[in-house]
Amino acid sequence: MTDPEARSTAEFTAALRAHEDRYWHKHPLHLRLHEGRLAPDELRQWIANRWYYQKWLPQKDAAIIANCPLADVRRRWVRRLADQDGSEGRPGGHAQWLDLAEAAGLSRTEVVDERHVLPGVRFATDAYVAFARTRPWIEAVAASLTELFSPALMRTRLTALRTHYPWIAPSGHRYHEARPDTATHDAGHALTLVTTHCVTRAEQDAALAALGFKCEVLWSILDALEHEHTGRGR
Repeated sequence: MTDPEARSTAEFTAALRAHEDRYWHKHPLHLRLHEGRLAPDELRQWIANRWYYQKWLPQKDAAIIANCPLADVRRRWVRRLADQDGSEGRPGGHAQWLDLAEAAGLSRTEVVDERHVLPGVRFATDAYVAFARTRPWIEAVAASLTELFSPALMRTRLTALRTHYPWIAPSGHRYHEARPDTATHDAGHALTLVTTHCVTRAEQDAALAALGFKCEVLWSILDALEHEHTGRGR
């Protein structure tokens, strides 16, 4: 039965895309990064803390798969695990991010053992993974729709890293070179799922709230880093 209060597909899509104003591309730390105003130690700390978020993405995606009853969705979504973890003969996003860490002067050991991870970054990331594990699968898919806004950010960041931080070895740029195309494809698939499966007003509201929550998670990660540097009197 059709919900007379439900948004049309176009209206719902527009409401989802409107969350771009809440995305973390406008955070002061990202603005400073893109303007070349991060000191080397700040950039390294951002890389090391972003690793903690990156490392949990496959388990977030595995939670979506575990909660989803639809085989066709599970078959498509499982590709995200290989995109991050890698597959036979092909490095994934995790390996590429560790390449960035090494290119910026960090050792893999100090990144992987999480010695630099701030409590606020850990808390926000863990909350996102818990959300994916405990909420309906389609809400977790909706939360992933920040990928709608990430390709442009990744391209901006790649230009900034090459321009303003030439001390980073070129081998460190593979993640940002590869990710925009993957994110564009993944976001398109996720958007189709959300607009197809969220057909009542209540379902649409829950999806919008999930995407808003994810924007807050990402913003909180950068807040923790910004507070760390401000507190140390940068």
